[in-house]
Amino acid sequence: MNWFEAIVLGLIQGLTEFLPVSSSGHLELGKYLFGINPDANFYFSVAVHGATVLSTIVVLWKEIYDLIKGFLKFRFNDETKYIIKILISMIPVGIAGFFLTDIADNYFTGNMISLGIQFMITAVILLLPLFVKQKERPIGYIDSFIIGIAQAIAVLPAISRSGATIATGMMIGNKKSDIAKFSFLMVLIPIIGANLAELRSGDFSVEGTSGVVILIGFITAFISGYFACKWMINLVKKGNLFWFAVYCVLTGVFSILLGMHVI
Repeated sequence: MNWFEAIVLGLIQGLTEFLPVSSSGHLELGKYLFGINPDANFYFSVAVHGATVLSTIVVLWKEIYDLIKGFLKFRFNDETKYIIKILISMIPVGIAGFFLTDIADNYFTGNMISLGIQFMITAVILLLPLFVKQKERPIGYIDSFIIGIAQAIAVLPAISRSGATIATGMMIGNKKSDIAKFSFLMVLIPIIGANLAELRSGDFSVEGTSGVVILIGFITAFISGYFACKWMINLVKKGNLFWFAVYCVLTGVFSILLGMHVI
């Protein structure tokens, strides 16, 4: 991997981690177009995912600080309740990670036809809130678990995690002003945990990317992720995911045509 590829892939990761179009799917597509071995560049993948976690923390630092401060009062206050909801949302993805990791890994192999179908599934998920209207209410404990199930379903590379969780929150009637922040906060611990697990079990022998290239990818992913996170939070308040669905359809068609060697 060279510095140009690192910038492009870092930009893709930063933007698509927060936009409801699947960062993992776009990274798979990007690696395919650049001819990069999907199993290689292990450190790079961990670095750009870590960069988007850091950008989330920077954007939402006040919310995170207030949650920790309120929780450390050791009272059953609003902050403690919110953290409990986040922990509840992590249960389904924890179960999925334990039982489905090996199955999900089989889809990270550069199969463009499979990737295209998954992009199409993401498009359908994003369109569903247009047909399901609910009276808005705050996120409850049961809502947290349902949103967590949506996150667990999005273990495949081109099914958007943020798209699945945000669309699900909209469909069950959660306040649009709350759902994006909850969606981004609920994934912090699972992503950090997954990255640590990858560092412990990763195959470092295939790594051939220099430290400078990894740093370039990290910085690019952080900067683009920072702006994408802020933009997405404001965009979800308007509740319109239609154009993201259209984009996923087009990307899905493109991926399938690549897999069929039509392009």
